[in-house]
Amino acid sequence: MALSRTAREFAAEIKLMDWSDAPYRLDRAGHRRDDDTRRSKLQLAKAETDRLASNVVLVVAQVLSYGDPNLDLDEFAAACGVELSSGELHYGLRFTQEGDLAAPGC
Repeated sequence: MALSRTAREFAAEIKLMDWSDAPYRLDRAGHRRDDDTRRSKLQLAKAETDRLASNVVLVVAQVLSYGDPNLDLDEFAAACGVELSSGELHYGLRFTQEGDLAAPGC
């Protein structure tokens, strides 16, 4: 199943972003450390960067999945350039006590 336009666009932005110095800066979307003339000296290790990007994917997937119950989480994570197993994706989302996907912000 193909991703929706919204999911594709979120994935493209997530994949484009250089997350390695995200905790140390606030700047435009699509930040690329290699193009940054005022590069932070601080940078996350690869494992830390991967966890940060994975958390971003999970937060966005929570909202997208709520709006589109047919969202293919594996396809979305792959389009974001993030490697998460199906189990990590599923258990990274929030559910109600009844087992339904929790609404964004609740």
